[in-house]
This record gives sequence, C-alpha cells and structure tokens, in this order.
Amino acid sequence: MISRSEFVSRFGGVFEHSPFIAERAYDDGFVGEKLTVDRVHTELVAIFRAASKEERLGVLRAHPDLAGRLAISGELTEESKKEQASAGLDRLNPEEHARFTELNAAYTQKFGFPFIIAVKGLNKDDILAAFEKRIDNTSDEEFVTAAAEVEKIALLRLTSMLSET
Repeated sequence: MISRSEFVSRFGGVFEHSPFIAERAYDDGFVGEKLTVDRVHTELVAIFRAASKEERLGVLRAHPDLAGRLAISGELTEESKKEQASAGLDRLNPEEHARFTELNAAYTQKFGFPFIIAVKGLNKDDILAAFEKRIDNTSDEEFVTAAAEVEKIALLRLTSMLSET
C-alpha cells in the first residue's frame, strides 16, 4: 500500500500547487492497489468540489497566466510548461504576446484569478477566442467555468501520469 507521503508526492501536483487535495483524499481513506485514472480523478475532483469556495479560489489563483511572466522567466511547473508549449504559447510573436498580456491583466482584474483553460488539442487562436469570449462572463459564470477547466486539466495530467507507469 502506498504511504501518505508517496501519494501526496505523486498526486499533489495534479491540481496546480494544491497538494491539500491529495492530502485530503489520502486522509479520507482513498488508497488501494489499483489507482486508475478514472478512480483517482473522481476522488480528487470530489475533494476539490467539497473544498470551501475560498480554497477553490486558491486553486484557481495557483494557476499561472497563459504565456505570462512565469513562462518567460522559465518558472512554470513542468506540467504547465508542457501544456502551454503543446498549444504553441511558447512561440508567440510580439503582437500575440502583447494580446495575451493585455487579456491576462484585464481578466485577472475582473475575476481575481488567471484565465484557465485546458489547452490540450487547442492552438493559440482557439485559446485567444475563448479568452475574448469568457472575459464577458459574470463572476459566477467564470468561477464555474474555470473550476471545470481545472478539473479537465487534472484529468489530462492524471492520464499522462498513469499511462507512464
């Protein structure tokens, strides 16, 4: 059986900089021999959804801006770096970068957390279109949408992690 520290080490980064989700899953008795993608995702999402609104907001705020300061300085988590590169966000021209910077600032000012989208299968134009559409959402709509995107990102990360083992 996997120990708590091993479980948290392995799954603590599934939700960006939010190991408390894996800690609570383990403490709730979620362990076992067969840790499938669906089983782990279902449990971690249940913990995320049961967290207080402030805790869920903290998870949203833990995400980096897309093509933002952390990407430029090389400070993204390995998962975020791969995800953003897969959508071409590491290869923006100056005009595209300026547009992302402008949208990141406006979005964060309006909602209090960065724009979050599961970028797998998307390109920079798809992401910009979603950005421009979602910035018109209400705060409540966008909180729900961003939380759903976080859950999608978690599924993609788990799929990648558990298919490697």
